[in-house]
Amino acid sequence: MNAALAQQGGRIRIEGEARLAQCIMRDGNRGQHQWRPDAGAERLAQRLLGGEALGEKARRIWNAFHYSLAGLRAAYRNEDAFRQEVMLAAFLIPAAFLLPADGTGRAMMIGSVLLVLVVELLNSAVEAAIDRISLDQHRLSKRAKDIGSAAVLLALINVLT
Repeated sequence: MNAALAQQGGRIRIEGEARLAQCIMRDGNRGQHQWRPDAGAERLAQRLLGGEALGEKARRIWNAFHYSLAGLRAAYRNEDAFRQEVMLAAFLIPAAFLLPADGTGRAMMIGSVLLVLVVELLNSAVEAAIDRISLDQHRLSKRAKDIGSAAVLLALINVLT
């Protein structure tokens, strides 16, 4: 549904192409839609707004973006394997544009390289969490780290095939 929502003075206004049938009535000549005070309208408003104001959602998205960048920086600074795979991606992604391939083939080449980076990030996160819990040797810690390493290996094999 393509609609801009705003909350003003306890009333929720919808602008755009929203078609909400019984819950909305036309408000004069101003072109605004207002909620009728029926029982279903409140639940629908909460669902459309996600339980929070639009400014709050934008702030959360902005914060999530910055946390993601901080995670990429931390992985690049602290993980040798991630740095090596970034260098590999810096070589292979431009090479995908130089090779004679159609759009689908090029997308698959680039996607397989990016998959290696994603799997390495997940593996690094698992290893960091395990090291945070305990640096002692434990068979379950070893198993988790080995499985993460195996996932990275399979992603690298995928690039080669």
